[in-house]
Amino acid sequence: MIPWEDHRDRLLAAAHPLPPLAVTLAAARGLVLAEDVVTRWPVPLFDNSAMDGYAVRREDAGVGARLTVVADVPAGSAEDPRLGPGEAARIMTGAATPTDADVVVPLEDTVAGPAGPGGVPAWIELTRAPAPGAHVRRRGEDLAAGAVSLHAGTALGPWQLAAAASAGYDVLCVHRRPRVAVISTGSELIDPSGTPGRGQIPESNSVLLAAALDEAGMELVSVDRVRDDEPERLAALVDAAEADAVILTGGASVGAYDVVKETLAPRGVRFDKVGIQPGKPQGFGVRTDGAPIFALPGNPVAVAACFEVFVRPALLRLAGRAEVFRREEHRRATVPWRCPPGRAQVLPVMLDGLDGVAPATAGGSASHLVASLAVAEALAIVPAATERIEEGDEVLVMVLS
Repeated sequence: MIPWEDHRDRLLAAAHPLPPLAVTLAAARGLVLAEDVVTRWPVPLFDNSAMDGYAVRREDAGVGARLTVVADVPAGSAEDPRLGPGEAARIMTGAATPTDADVVVPLEDTVAGPAGPGGVPAWIELTRAPAPGAHVRRRGEDLAAGAVSLHAGTALGPWQLAAAASAGYDVLCVHRRPRVAVISTGSELIDPSGTPGRGQIPESNSVLLAAALDEAGMELVSVDRVRDDEPERLAALVDAAEADAVILTGGASVGAYDVVKETLAPRGVRFDKVGIQPGKPQGFGVRTDGAPIFALPGNPVAVAACFEVFVRPALLRLAGRAEVFRREEHRRATVPWRCPPGRAQVLPVMLDGLDGVAPATAGGSASHLVASLAVAEALAIVPAATERIEEGDEVLVMVLS
């Protein structure tokens, strides 16, 4: 057996980010930056007001001071009115502060005199003295011109796209979304809506993987099912898939009908016993065009665990992501459970309270316990040297949300 960490490292080393392309902001959501975004100008672009109120000179802004309102500065105005001693300018949020002003007094900290044209009062009286620099957003205080606003490897969500727009860009250099083909193998598989005969089971792995791929931001390009007596068809599907990666489930062990291993091992896919439960029998290789081939076990819990631990990080690396691992945290076991001897355990678990964790089912981490997937919130990662988790033991948890 090989350590599961070595297997994961091998997969990650073979997963190279896809070539970059330029897309508009509207098309970039969910993609990953291929180049840093450098601000074209300072953010903010100019000193501006953080409040609706009055721009004044702080030396004139004592409690009870009465100031003459000599100008009105709405947002978007290019005016820069002069302010002398004892004078103020009405100003709106986001408007450029006059050069002569160094603070903004909010409306609620003033009493206004009679309104003139446009509702601008003739004078204001201050009820509270402003602190130095109060309510003025300074030019470049968020980012200086030429600073990196977003780093390569960043996934682009709504906030990141807004930052790119603020930095002065409507086209970004990104990695395209990886296209993935899924192939389920096994003569026992039938459609989920079918009625199973003796020895048959509903096929669920492709359903699991399709949803997991979508959640990870991948593009599912094809889903196929292959019987154990169809090696030629399996080879043709793997070769013909117009995909950046191929995921196969089932047929990766040492059984007499393990069609995936029988078909792909002679084609350069390496099959190993990985020191993990579930998921011991696995294969990995690369097509001639560089597309990774992931051969997973057939049991659904093993597919779910191996996707999270091995496949998802490698696919995120293809997508160009800088951070490819789920969030991890340490929690305390609220109940005891057994661990497999000599293998790391990947156990579907529920998060119990603020810092507790418990198995999702009473059956442990066996690969056939599909019901545990429906209630699992995380995966506990228990080292191979651990024979038993006792109540109160610290456990490393990979959070799935």
